[in-house]
Amino acid sequence: MSLSIKTPLLHSLPLSQCVGAKVWMKMEAMQPGGSFKIRGVGFACEQHHAQGAQRFISSSGGNAGLAVAYAGRRLGVPVIVVVPETTTARARSLLGLEGAEVIVHGKSWFEANELARSLQTAADAFIHPFDDPLLWQGHASMIDEVVADGVRPDAVVLSVGGGGLLAGVDEGLRRNGLDSVPVYAVETQGTASLQASINAGQLVEIPAVSGVATSLAARQVCRRAYEVSRERPVIPVQVTDQEAVEACLAYLDDHRTLVEPACGASLAMLYGNKTPLDERSNVLVIVCGGSTATIESLLAMRG
Repeated sequence: MSLSIKTPLLHSLPLSQCVGAKVWMKMEAMQPGGSFKIRGVGFACEQHHAQGAQRFISSSGGNAGLAVAYAGRRLGVPVIVVVPETTTARARSLLGLEGAEVIVHGKSWFEANELARSLQTAADAFIHPFDDPLLWQGHASMIDEVVADGVRPDAVVLSVGGGGLLAGVDEGLRRNGLDSVPVYAVETQGTASLQASINAGQLVEIPAVSGVATSLAARQVCRRAYEVSRERPVIPVQVTDQEAVEACLAYLDDHRTLVEPACGASLAMLYGNKTPLDERSNVLVIVCGGSTATIESLLAMRG
């Protein structure tokens, strides 16, 4: 029993028109919980459950925490999610709806994560939001599905926060013989930790993160994400918060699907035609989703 579902692969006429190439959308926003996270988180939780884990502990008030809560409910395993004070009331409510115990602690994810780690006993499994090979193995299945649906992309566009999606997509491309396909790694200007590491030629931490794309707010990407940037063509792209929000609203009009600004970042690259893609035949964009996005929150961010 897989906790994630096979999501649609759809051709987008509006996005194809923007970039002058055929754009395919992997609709991960359709996953249970609203984001791609359930692929890796669900796979990790299944593995830990099979090994006897009696409780799952997470430190994310966003997509990863909701995926852990969903997995725990489906598997009949209790879940604790530690969230920082900045976590919205909507996110806390959704976690509660899935039956998770929610603990609010600290002003940032780092503080929430420290408390979550301290609660872990030998009977528990800690589910990291992005830095775990089990997650990447689970995320890779989305590429298996794309290839099974008859599309072999010659470019992939995705958003980067902690880098778990990048690591998983890379694994999926490799196991389908797509080792040299370039990945356009999109970040907002206030969260560009991958680009900082690429520019520095080593894994670095940026001093602070800022902006509306809170799901991308990792001051340092996981080591595997940086390694991927050395092993295949990874083209870093930055967009503004405003561009990410406007892309979410345009996408809602064009495709009747609501996503958060973290996902809007990769869509903004396409809507804004920020990087030439017209020489590509099949461009794949990972529509990663966003569990807590609402129309009201997007309009408020738009200002």
